[in-house]
Amino acid sequence: MRIAVLSDSHDHLQPLASALEQIGTAEAVIHCGDLVAPFVVKRMAAALQDVPVHIVWGNNDGDHQLIGHIAQQHANLHLHGLVARLELGGWRVAVVHYPDLGRDMALSGQYDLVCYGHDHTAHQERIGDCWLLNPGELMGMNGRSSFAWVDTDKDEIAFVDLM
Repeated sequence: MRIAVLSDSHDHLQPLASALEQIGTAEAVIHCGDLVAPFVVKRMAAALQDVPVHIVWGNNDGDHQLIGHIAQQHANLHLHGLVARLELGGWRVAVVHYPDLGRDMALSGQYDLVCYGHDHTAHQERIGDCWLLNPGELMGMNGRSSFAWVDTDKDEIAFVDLM
């Protein structure tokens, strides 16, 4: 299974649009928080109509009520709150926004993949049998705008730079 992992879009529409163009072939999408505004969710829903999208809250996400209302209108959008626990491609996957929580989850031995965001830094690390992954930031605040592909069949992670 090919999973696209995004984080920290912070309303930056150009890198979001570029990522959405490239991830239409994903079998699932994960967003690790900090969408920020409800219109980001609308754009994701429009671009990824047939792809399940799993979203957790970040510390900068604004109008939870409106974001939730938009998500309810799209069967492919799944808001999980602060933590998502999923099975994707036969892998046990956890998603959180915060790096320290992600590391603790990876260390638990309960997951094959743990995804996080928040610190805007692309990172992949093997902890036992678990991948710990930060796809980097879409917004490009630190000069690099990126997302990641996870291939569960090949047990591989690849970063995609957008800018």
